[in-house]
Amino acid sequence: QVQLVESGGGLVQPGGSLRLSCADSGSVFRIYTMGWYRQGPGKQRELVASITGGGKEIYADSVKGRFTISRDNAKNTVYLQMNSLKPEDTAVYYCNGHLEGTPPQYDYWGQGTQVTVSS
Repeated sequence: QVQLVESGGGLVQPGGSLRLSCADSGSVFRIYTMGWYRQGPGKQRELVASITGGGKEIYADSVKGRFTISRDNAKNTVYLQMNSLKPEDTAVYYCNGHLEGTPPQYDYWGQGTQVTVSS
């Protein structure tokens, strides 16, 4: 069983930084591809970044060079370091756990954490 709990959201000024954390209380974290998605006001949910159990990273073009995803399998935690934040990064950020080879309906999701970039 996978249960994801996000933390670290908040209000930050443009150009600032935040680090999101997502902790899994289950015991199979290391075999899951972990990802961060976001949904801005009036927008569809989109992939921000993902990292496989082996450490392969994927980023959306809009965040390349500014965001870094990482994972600590010993702590069952995935992180999203967000630098040089822009107002368009404002969204609810969701942690996702996906087991490769399974359909998306079997994915796990956190409850979401709000990130607001505003002066």
